[in-house]
Amino acid sequence: MVQVILPALIPDIRRVYDIYFAAFESDPMGRLMLKILFPSILDDGFREAHAAGTLQYWHSSDSQYTLKCVDTDTGDIIGMGLGDLYLRERTPEERRNLGVPWLQGEQRERAEKILNPLWEVRERLFGGRPYIYVHVIAVDPKHQGRKAGALLVQWGIQMGELAGLPVYFESSPSTVNLYKKMGFEVLPEKIVHKAEVLGTESDIEVPLMVKLPSSAKGMTFDQWRRQQGDMEGVSSSGLPAPSTNVTTDGVVQHAPQIVA
Repeated sequence: MVQVILPALIPDIRRVYDIYFAAFESDPMGRLMLKILFPSILDDGFREAHAAGTLQYWHSSDSQYTLKCVDTDTGDIIGMGLGDLYLRERTPEERRNLGVPWLQGEQRERAEKILNPLWEVRERLFGGRPYIYVHVIAVDPKHQGRKAGALLVQWGIQMGELAGLPVYFESSPSTVNLYKKMGFEVLPEKIVHKAEVLGTESDIEVPLMVKLPSSAKGMTFDQWRRQQGDMEGVSSSGLPAPSTNVTTDGVVQHAPQIVA
């Protein structure tokens, strides 16, 4: 069976997000994140509203690409991905944190404790510099194990190679070794989910991974950052360079990015 990666089209919106929700519901960590970020019932009414909101977002986004993995034997969509391709320098206004406007009150406060530190780490690592952010990858649970997730990641790698940019994502602990084999570097910076916020028995550490293009000529990510102007320990965002361990009184969003 041959699988190909294609841009998702407007008629695909409901299907690709059905895959998104199904993949994350089938994973313990993903299921927890869905409950925090989308605490309402994920019924048909919600899905229709979500699809309508996604279509509206597509009309305004100039950097996020939605991908589909298609089984060419059947034409079925079996996986999806979101990739943010930042191909030019961005201003602080262009990359400002918009928070979680779809929630209110305590639900919004909890969700933003999850999302805000993740945004802060990206700011510290990249600031306004161009890079590629593999935001989400999800594979239909019925088709997991067919390497669709790896194929979607490979799309990001190829884009990074063509554009000469680093590819970055937050990994699941269970997929670190797989992506190390694909050439990703595990960064010394870490994000930690706090147990008291997640409602779990223990904290969960989120590995941060990056792959540089061949034009970096074997540099580590730290060397690349220094070459880009981090010699004084301050990123182009003006934030202090990250420490080797990032913890907060909340947690960072980490619905597992690769569910394959």
